[in-house]
Amino acid sequence: MGEYVKDTKNMKYQSQEALERVQAVIDDADKALNDKSRRMEDSPIKEAVAGAIGLGASAGIGFAGLYLGGSVAAVSVGITSGLATAGGLVGGGFAAGLASLAAPVAIIGGIGIGFATHFRNKKLEELKNLVHMDAVAKQNALIKELKDERDADKERIEYLTGLNTLLEAAIVDLRHDLGIAG
Repeated sequence: MGEYVKDTKNMKYQSQEALERVQAVIDDADKALNDKSRRMEDSPIKEAVAGAIGLGASAGIGFAGLYLGGSVAAVSVGITSGLATAGGLVGGGFAAGLASLAAPVAIIGGIGIGFATHFRNKKLEELKNLVHMDAVAKQNALIKELKDERDADKERIEYLTGLNTLLEAAIVDLRHDLGIAG
């Protein structure tokens, strides 16, 4: 067994939101397993299922692809005079004020961000483990269902096959992130 991928740049699933897509496939597979009349047109993710059918299992499709956005904070011009005053107290001007007031905040903020990042990553790893186990269980159930329903109509077989392909891709990506050989 390998090691959990800790560098987010190398993760297939970089956030909990990225795992929501996998959960949508797992949920759809569950509905398909419990309703033998369910077809692709009944699925809320029918485009993804249809795409998976077109690509096939051997295409090695990647499942994740979430882009995170950021925000930019603006600083008011009125703050500069306060910083200059604070800098005057330590024998300097604006820059000295900025350094003297911002350094403690930056240090404490950095420590806080470090702790928050550690706990968020630990929670993400735990969630990936749970989603991985659920995806494997659903894929195994789908494979069994495909064998049991080998005489079903073409639309039903394609739907189950597409779900299986999506789960297979998700499992491969989750195993990558979790460091599981497979």
